[in-house]
Amino acid sequence: MSTTLPLFWHLSSSSKKDRLDASVKLISSLEHFQAQFEASSPSEEDEGSDEKPDALETLNAQDVSYSVRRLTRGLASPRESSRLGFSVALTELLSRIDTVTCSQIFALIMDATKSQGSMTGQEERDVLFARLFGMTAIIQSGLIVRTKPLPTSQSSATLASSFEGYEQVLTELLVLGEKKSWLRESAWWAISLAADSLNAAEVRWKDEAVHATAQHLFVENRIWSPEKIALALKLQSAFEEFNWRPLFSPTFKNPDLLSNVNLQTLALILKASERRDNSDADAPKTAAAGGWKTQLHYVWDIMLDRLLNTSNAVNSNFPEFFRIVVDESLFSSTASPERKYWGFQVFQKALHLVSEDNMPMLFTKNFMRTWINHLSKQDRYLHKAAKQTVAEIQTFVQRNPTLGFALILQLTGFHGSQQFDKITKTKTVESIISTMAADDIKQYIAYLLNQANDGDFGGGRVEVEIINARRRWIIDQLSALIRNGSIAKTGEWVESVLDWFVVNGLYVVKKKSEKSRFIGLRQIPKPQFSDELRHACRDKLLSCLADLTNHITTIESDNAKVKIAGVAADGELWVTKVLSTIEELKQDTKHVSSIAEIDEEEEVLRAKVREVVAKLKKVSGNQQEAASGTQLLLVASLVQQSCSEVVVSLETIELCTNAATREFSLDKVKKKTKKGRPPAFASVDEEDSDDDGPEPIDAIVDTIIGFMEKSTAYMRTIGNQVFSLISGQVKSSTIDLILTQLETRDPAAEDEEMDEDDDDDDDDEDEDKPTNGEDAEDGSQSSDDDEEDDENENSDNEEVDEELRQRILEALSVNGIKAANEDDEDSEEEEYMDDDQMMAIDEHLAEVFRSRVNEKKASKDLDAQREATHFKNRVLDLIDIFLKKQPSSPLIVRLIIPLVDLITRSTTDEKQLSDKARGITRSRIGKAREFASAEEKKVEGGGGKEEGEGEEQEVTSIFEALHKRARKERSPDHLSILSDCCIYISEVMLHAGMQDQVVLQYRHSLIDFISRKNSSLNVSFFQQFFRRSRTAAWNLRNDLLEVSGKAANLYRQFQAYQLIHDLLTEPPFDIHDEVTQYLQALCKTLLDVIFRTCDGSDDSLGLNASQMREVLKLALVGARQARKVAVAAEDAAVQIPQPQNVVATIWDSAAWTRATDLLLASERFKGAAQMCKQVVQIASAPSNTSQSQSKGKDEKKRTSRKRKTQAAGADGIEGEKSAPSLEGQGKKVKRKKVE
Repeated sequence: MSTTLPLFWHLSSSSKKDRLDASVKLISSLEHFQAQFEASSPSEEDEGSDEKPDALETLNAQDVSYSVRRLTRGLASPRESSRLGFSVALTELLSRIDTVTCSQIFALIMDATKSQGSMTGQEERDVLFARLFGMTAIIQSGLIVRTKPLPTSQSSATLASSFEGYEQVLTELLVLGEKKSWLRESAWWAISLAADSLNAAEVRWKDEAVHATAQHLFVENRIWSPEKIALALKLQSAFEEFNWRPLFSPTFKNPDLLSNVNLQTLALILKASERRDNSDADAPKTAAAGGWKTQLHYVWDIMLDRLLNTSNAVNSNFPEFFRIVVDESLFSSTASPERKYWGFQVFQKALHLVSEDNMPMLFTKNFMRTWINHLSKQDRYLHKAAKQTVAEIQTFVQRNPTLGFALILQLTGFHGSQQFDKITKTKTVESIISTMAADDIKQYIAYLLNQANDGDFGGGRVEVEIINARRRWIIDQLSALIRNGSIAKTGEWVESVLDWFVVNGLYVVKKKSEKSRFIGLRQIPKPQFSDELRHACRDKLLSCLADLTNHITTIESDNAKVKIAGVAADGELWVTKVLSTIEELKQDTKHVSSIAEIDEEEEVLRAKVREVVAKLKKVSGNQQEAASGTQLLLVASLVQQSCSEVVVSLETIELCTNAATREFSLDKVKKKTKKGRPPAFASVDEEDSDDDGPEPIDAIVDTIIGFMEKSTAYMRTIGNQVFSLISGQVKSSTIDLILTQLETRDPAAEDEEMDEDDDDDDDDEDEDKPTNGEDAEDGSQSSDDDEEDDENENSDNEEVDEELRQRILEALSVNGIKAANEDDEDSEEEEYMDDDQMMAIDEHLAEVFRSRVNEKKASKDLDAQREATHFKNRVLDLIDIFLKKQPSSPLIVRLIIPLVDLITRSTTDEKQLSDKARGITRSRIGKAREFASAEEKKVEGGGGKEEGEGEEQEVTSIFEALHKRARKERSPDHLSILSDCCIYISEVMLHAGMQDQVVLQYRHSLIDFISRKNSSLNVSFFQQFFRRSRTAAWNLRNDLLEVSGKAANLYRQFQAYQLIHDLLTEPPFDIHDEVTQYLQALCKTLLDVIFRTCDGSDDSLGLNASQMREVLKLALVGARQARKVAVAAEDAAVQIPQPQNVVATIWDSAAWTRATDLLLASERFKGAAQMCKQVVQIASAPSNTSQSQSKGKDEKKRTSRKRKTQAAGADGIEGEKSAPSLEGQGKKVKRKKVE
């Protein structure tokens, strides 16, 4: 027993794992003890007795009998999780041993859980729970129906279970359920477990037990509850031969509890609510409702399993069951939130069990109303439950994507709402559509289009409004399908949607064509689409084309997959498909008629554009991408011309067409014009035919800029996509054209210019008017009449401005004049004003009207400024596209100054513009990894020497201007932008061999930074340059030393030292003489600073101990670099003028020894003397020692590299060449010499 006692403690652990581990160890130990135990033979006088008080000890080992009693008593323990751990151990133990009877364990449980009058409420609850867990342990262990006899003498066979024991357990569980309502569900659940065990058992008293169970449950207890329903269903399915009708009546009219005639009664019982009136005498007697629980009753699992079982699915009445028991009961308008919460749980359970045919039956009227109401607002009680239902539906659709269409029909159908997502503020319908397959999408589109043409509602006004609202929703749904990025854009259904928009947006269907490939022509819409709906179709068509233009499609070409934007699966542009549909329908005058007439001039231009587009498709080679972009621009312009009120002028389209012909060397197109009028755009053609005219690419980009001025997403998307494709053809003049759009202009001045132009036009018109005879008089008279009519019309249409009216009345009242009222019309006397009063009023009225004009002007200027800012934002998109697509273009340099101007000189109203320019500069220029080379500049400039020199001067002037701005810029953020731009241009100049100009500008900036106290530069401006261009930065070494002695203050002097430190981090060791000379000069400079500071000869220095340490840190870096230079020089066999000790000569060790003595003698710098000693040690160390050590290391490295070379071949040699160590660099020089 001593071995099992410690195991009982862990049965109460709060950890499930610890409890299970303790149970396993305990049961294993007890099984071992029981196997070694030998039961004593009972005496003859004990054979006639069924049970003895010590029967438990007689047949079981001491540890086993103790454990049974201990586990039974532990069921009532309130400590942590004792009840759980002890009940699991007791159940497992009873299932393993066959030396106990059901009656024995029942007696032990009842004895250990006796209730007393002095018990508290908590103690009483512990006792009741102990009995419940004890009875459940008897049932789950199988002891209640065990047929194996106890291992006693052969003359007596005591069975482990009996009818009396079964009835005892059943009766006690019923008593527990009646004693406390909150125990009823658990107690009856244990009874259902006993019923399952009885059904599976083969005991002799089985029929007797079934009759006893029915007697106790249905005869003696006439009150119905959800638990009783669950048990009745179980018993009825287990013992079908039993006559259940008299037991269920009169409460249920049919013995099948789930039949339609019983559903009303069943709903009342399952609602678990107490009846507060006795109005209905036939109503069933229901059990008193206990405390409401969030967990759904287990009876629902039994009912749903029976109703939705696949074998009984044909004869199932689930739709009626769900409508009556769930929808009209749990979701009724009078149901409490608690019952509705149960309803949501029932729906979630049923959703995963129903078949495809029964699934729509779940979305009933009351459920949909409750669900939508609680989804729409977060402050509703059941909002979280409704959101959980949404999540369950989304999970269900992901597992069964074929049911997505059926779900959408329910959500947007009769009981749902077409605006389900909008009302509920969710994306339920959108997410369901995203999971649907292509076939389901087609089915959904067919459903929507059929609804659009279904208009037989009697033709009344209300019905027409309903039809228009439905069609408006259908238009939104079709566009949402294309806008949804999660749906695969297969050509068939997308093209059908676009064609439907074209048919109903641009044409009127006169006659249906059932065999037409256009769905919109297969049926005449009744009533016809209104002008508002046609306008919506055109807008959605352009919106869909904008989304499709940005959509990337993978196309297989020459056994390779290519990603192209704006095309269908066959490689044709979506815009081209729409234009083809428009042209095809225009020819079909039998079935449709166009809502807009096209004149002959526009028709000629359209034919010309189609001809040019056909030729652009044949362009190949390097210009193929640009030709594709130009084709997109021309076709998109024609579609815009057909579908939008914001049309592209015919002159613009003509210009773009001629530019495309010139740019891609297409054949000239002859013009066709009307008779009797001059050729359209003759001046344009002459200009295009002239070789001195603008570049063709400029005309194309100018058209794109015109698209950017429009406020439609379609035109902006087309413009950006076209520019992305033609960016490789951009020239210098094109960049100038783009930058012109970013110039700051005065909107008021532009308006004045436009007004002047209008005035000039009016003057020209006046000159053409007749001036003599009756014609002049008639003309003046007619003009006067027209003016009067216009004034009358304006006076009728204009609304009274109450604010202006109040100001005028105030001005009149100030001068003692009252406003005229209707009551004053009958006054006999009228008051007249003298001249002074009239003048005073005139001044006040003039002030009122002047302020009014100023307000309107300010408002107009504000709108113009806002629109100009938005336009510049779109132009910046073009610049961003160019920088992204052409990162190595030499034209990028010309974009830098305008971008910097936008960042540094924008007003507060243009903050968005400034932020966007800053982001482009940082990402595209500051982080650039590709730069224009000299060869690219030569190709771009045409290869001319004078032109190349001009470009170099331009780049140099831009670089100089940036440095001048940086020296005056006060904002650290702006200075960082200028630094990025300077580094970019310096890289471009270094690639072009302009290192001297780069060094010159950085030298001027360095001198300004160190020597001028008010300089705006900072040390990071130079550190970035040092890190990116170390070779060019090395040329500033002497300037750093020289200017450090002329620093404006100590702070700037030590910043110069910091730059020297950065410069010495990786010096160019291939130029030994320059490095040696520079280190010697640095050594003298630092020693001079130390000597002057310690001697006190220069009071201007005034270094403190911390600053002296910084000087010595730089000295340590210089000494270490001197050693590395000496080692590299000796390994490379370079003849150095100081052969005895290279390091000591470069870094004067004797002088540093004197400096150490001076520091030790100074009280202020005594702490820094140790660092100076380190400098002396490095400088005094013999170089041959370091050389031999370096050679020893090199030998080891060579051996290791030989092994790597044998294993990896040439890769090892490449790795050797790229070794960054200084020793490796010296060895590389030596190897070159050997070669």
